[in-house]
Amino acid sequence: MEFKKSPDGGWGWVIVLVSFFVQFLCYGSPLAVGVLYIEWLDAFGEGKGKTAWVGSLASGVGLLASPICSLCVSSFGARPVTIFSGFMVAGGLMLSSFAPNIYFLFFSYGIVVGLGCGLLYTATVTITCEYFDSRRGLALGLISTGSSVGLFIYAALQRLLIEFYGLDGCLLIVGALALNILACGSLMRPLRASDCPLPEKTALENVPDRYSIYSEKEKNLEENINILEKRYSSEETCKNSLANGDWKQENVLHKNPTTAHTKETETYKKKVAEQTYFCKQLAKRKWQLYKNYCGETVALFKNKVFSALFIAIFLFDIGGFPPSLLMEDVARSSNVKEEEFIMPLISIIGIMTAVGKLLLGILADFKWINTLYLYVATLISMGLALCAIPFAKSYVTLAILSGILGFLTGNWSIFPYVTTKTVGIEKLAHAYGILMFFAGLGNSLGPPIVGWFYDWTQTYDIAFYFSGFCVLLGGFILLLAALPPWNICNNQLPKPAPATFLYKVASNV
Repeated sequence: MEFKKSPDGGWGWVIVLVSFFVQFLCYGSPLAVGVLYIEWLDAFGEGKGKTAWVGSLASGVGLLASPICSLCVSSFGARPVTIFSGFMVAGGLMLSSFAPNIYFLFFSYGIVVGLGCGLLYTATVTITCEYFDSRRGLALGLISTGSSVGLFIYAALQRLLIEFYGLDGCLLIVGALALNILACGSLMRPLRASDCPLPEKTALENVPDRYSIYSEKEKNLEENINILEKRYSSEETCKNSLANGDWKQENVLHKNPTTAHTKETETYKKKVAEQTYFCKQLAKRKWQLYKNYCGETVALFKNKVFSALFIAIFLFDIGGFPPSLLMEDVARSSNVKEEEFIMPLISIIGIMTAVGKLLLGILADFKWINTLYLYVATLISMGLALCAIPFAKSYVTLAILSGILGFLTGNWSIFPYVTTKTVGIEKLAHAYGILMFFAGLGNSLGPPIVGWFYDWTQTYDIAFYFSGFCVLLGGFILLLAALPPWNICNNQLPKPAPATFLYKVASNV
């Protein structure tokens, strides 16, 4: 099945709109979990490190499962995956309202909601990349602002809902809102061509054995089914002839009962042998596909830019994700009075992330801008901003740093663009799944590490120095890998030969 040419518009803008709302609805609460984090600290009385696992799992589990998410989207398509994941996110949020302890939240909010978000993110990014080529940076920037706008709105919305309905009522209402993902998913029309003519059948019996993947004679599914059907029909014909009075055949059977029994036994044995042979060849094909997948993975890591990219995204998520979860608690630990809060710090991060995603996505479409170097610049700048957090002791300085961090976090919009330029659109789902796995690992470890640093030192200073160092290190590793020429990313990995299985069919004569 081949892809149609990317339309760069048309129904693609509907895809952008519904993908925006999908990310808005699914990521609004998990990204604004900092509001819930403070409530959970007071409700369950656990340490900051342990409580931070809830939010980190919600953001990390979906990314950790990115290879599985990519496989699901490739196998079933974006529309079914989106609808199914909408039920997961809504159900996980509603289930969290009945949590008796923090461990229950690890499952309901961390794993169920997190996995649903991961599936939705992969589905929206994949289908958007299919619909756009020359405007891909803009399209990805637009859909990725959905999560940022969700962070901005849900931070204030959840705080308001907690005041009116309590923590449990807040989670129930937010879960009900997430059901709107189902309506968005129904509009994700696939781009894959379904009416393309099938290639003409070739005389496979003329293909030499050395060109076949398997040297022995093989049969595909349809051929095996046809053989079985022919044998069943021949048996029915034989039975009908006996029933209609074929006295000669009946006399033979009466004279030689052992012959009839032998024929039935031979027929049964042939059927079993054919079915066993078919299962054997099917297993061989599955094993060949698995070997191809492993081979493609090894080929990806031979690209030094891709290898540096997975290290950079891992370190970036260890250090860059904790501020969105912990900034409210950082302000409280710095003795900032609530009267000084003009706007929640998480809301500032959210709105500036939306601005950053949109502007960086637009910049990525300019041919004279090196997108990889742009991404590296955001990493280095974020590392410096994280190291400056311990020096912020007032609401104004924390708000400024929150805005800077939010804007730089918008580099998520150009990350799929950088990945596509590095490995090509054909390998995007495979490569993106691997990279998101390491991003999820960083997301899962970052906030608990920062929380443990606080539990150990009773201050966030060392924790954010550590976070800044991680992001800086990832940025410099990626810079060194990409310094020689940018064309190493344009020299994409060679396209693999199509996994065609040639069979030399045995003659039926």
